[in-house]
Amino acid sequence: MAIGVTIERLGLTWPAQRGPGTPALADVTCDIAPGQLTAIIGPSGCGKSTLLQIVRGFLAPTQGAIRFRGGAAPSMATVWQSFNLFPWLTVLENTAFGLQQRGIPRAEREHRARAALAEVELTGFEAKYPRQLSGGMRQRVGIARALVMQPDLLLLDEPFGALDSQTRLVLQEQLTRLIETTGNTAILVTHSIEEAILLADTVLVMTARPGRIAAEIAVDLPRPRDFHAVRSPAGLALFDRIHDLLREGVLQAMRTEAA
Repeated sequence: MAIGVTIERLGLTWPAQRGPGTPALADVTCDIAPGQLTAIIGPSGCGKSTLLQIVRGFLAPTQGAIRFRGGAAPSMATVWQSFNLFPWLTVLENTAFGLQQRGIPRAEREHRARAALAEVELTGFEAKYPRQLSGGMRQRVGIARALVMQPDLLLLDEPFGALDSQTRLVLQEQLTRLIETTGNTAILVTHSIEEAILLADTVLVMTARPGRIAAEIAVDLPRPRDFHAVRSPAGLALFDRIHDLLREGVLQAMRTEAA
């Protein structure tokens, strides 16, 4: 059974040495559908990545709760913006590292790692080291390292934010195909409206800090998807709707910073 996530009235306030703390999230309530990808988008500093870290268990909220449906303690894997590869390990060893930590026998973990690398079109690079790869290839290793764990919940924190625009376009479409075939429940944090429309089944638009959910928008474009779908009349209508919501949030954030 695919994992769903219910977030109820979640809040987080960063403590201060003196006086009241700084609220990062306030009254966040939303539902992450099982077997689908939900994108979270919002102005810089609105708490998108903070919310992801709370779901991952790296941060504890100051109020509210998270409930997982379909499993009490789902397995999770994260693809970060930074590559976070071990420079002294080969591509194959980096991909299999999590399996090794789980005590998976060597033959099985190498078999699974090779299969994951094939999914991201890195067959033939197993013996290379991260320094010998381009940025896009290193991020593909990061994606393979997450997928090889067969997680119940895949978390993507701006996975292509550090890449050039051409590489980002190719990897976005590649990740779209992978997600469509695996059926993972996934949460994507992104600044890109196009990326959210390309990858997601649902887009959650957040307000400026303290972050709240301003809107939940269904992306009803047919799959399989590519950037032609994003640029279709239906895709452009979704873009305009999300853009208008984000523009108001960005202006609010700018007014807050100037105050």
